[in-house]
Amino acid sequence: MEPPSAPPRGGHVPWQGLLLAVSLLTFWNPPTTAQLTVESVPPNAAEGKDVLLRVHNLPGDLLGCNWFRGETVNTSHQIISYVVDTQVTTPGPAHSGRETIYPNGSLLFQRVTLNDTGNYTLQIVRKNAQVEQGTGQIRVFPELPKPIITSNNSDPLENADPVVLTCEPQTQSTSYLWSVNRKSLPVSARLQLSLDNRTLTIHRVTSNDTGPYECGTQNPVSAGRSDPFTLNVLYGPDAPTISPSDSHYRPGASLRLSCHAASNPPAWYSWLVNGRPQPFTQELFIPSLTANDSGAYTCIASNSGTRLNKTTVQTITVSDGRRTIGLPVWSIIGFAVGVLVGLALTVALGCLLLRTRTGRSSGQRDLRELWGPASTPCHGPASSSTFPDSLPSPTTAVPIYQELRHPNTNIYGQMNHKAEMAS
Repeated sequence: MEPPSAPPRGGHVPWQGLLLAVSLLTFWNPPTTAQLTVESVPPNAAEGKDVLLRVHNLPGDLLGCNWFRGETVNTSHQIISYVVDTQVTTPGPAHSGRETIYPNGSLLFQRVTLNDTGNYTLQIVRKNAQVEQGTGQIRVFPELPKPIITSNNSDPLENADPVVLTCEPQTQSTSYLWSVNRKSLPVSARLQLSLDNRTLTIHRVTSNDTGPYECGTQNPVSAGRSDPFTLNVLYGPDAPTISPSDSHYRPGASLRLSCHAASNPPAWYSWLVNGRPQPFTQELFIPSLTANDSGAYTCIASNSGTRLNKTTVQTITVSDGRRTIGLPVWSIIGFAVGVLVGLALTVALGCLLLRTRTGRSSGQRDLRELWGPASTPCHGPASSSTFPDSLPSPTTAVPIYQELRHPNTNIYGQMNHKAEMAS
């Protein structure tokens, strides 16, 4: 119904003009039994949905009502007006074409936008010219898209680089939540969240920080969760492990050594056999071992990402298994007996030789002592021997003593025979 274009006859004032005039009067609100209230249905609306501002405790003697955007009555912010008796609605300056007023004063918003968020004021005029107000609020939130995680460093180096993970996109009135390995973030001095929780910083990233990570977004009308995000942390290599650990082999046996080291990216391997480089391979194979294959086998693990390498050495011994460790007990006893017998024979032979030499020296001294005075009577011997030489040595003392105890009668016989010839 269109409002009248000119005032009716008889001096009657149009209802629209009356409502506007009343709204400009000084308000006087006498006590009422029930207070006018406005409720938003739903209280939190998703963008693109409809919202109803429902009016409660509307009086029965209602003359008309006005809706305004904001918390104050301002004609420039008027959305719509309604006259009860004529059921005439009149759009205001703030009307967008999506608002509809009902006879009970409720106001419907269709296809709300984020710009519709805010406060709205209802003004009613009763037939006794009493004016009342009520305020309601519309809250509009976007339907959140599926979040994604971005990283400032795609290949961080272990114990060196920090990593900043960001949950995209950034939206207003949105809560951000993080999880790692499908659990809440642990308490750690290396983990730091921004004030709005949208970014997660990992200081001095380690190989245990690979994840996966997930970020969740939530507002009053929707929620979303990202796909798992895994960090590609560069680490290693650790000290390689050589298997099997056997160190002794028989000649002719085959040797197959495998080398492994924890590393990202995977390590590449090379070998040294007694310092001689071998072909690049993780597994070293020798089909038939010889004694010349004994020695030090070195595995070298290298990481192209971290540019580090580690080595492990394993000693291999090739023998026929007949190697003796120590001598048997009977061999030791036999050896000891042989040594003692040899020593005894050596001592006996030495004594025999010593006795033979001692006997010869004693006989020569006895002859000189006996024949010496006869050749040089009165003046002693013709030789120039000194006094100490005429004395027996300690080694000849015993034989001389024995000769004195057992005199040789043949010598005396020879001396007597010479005496008889002289006479």
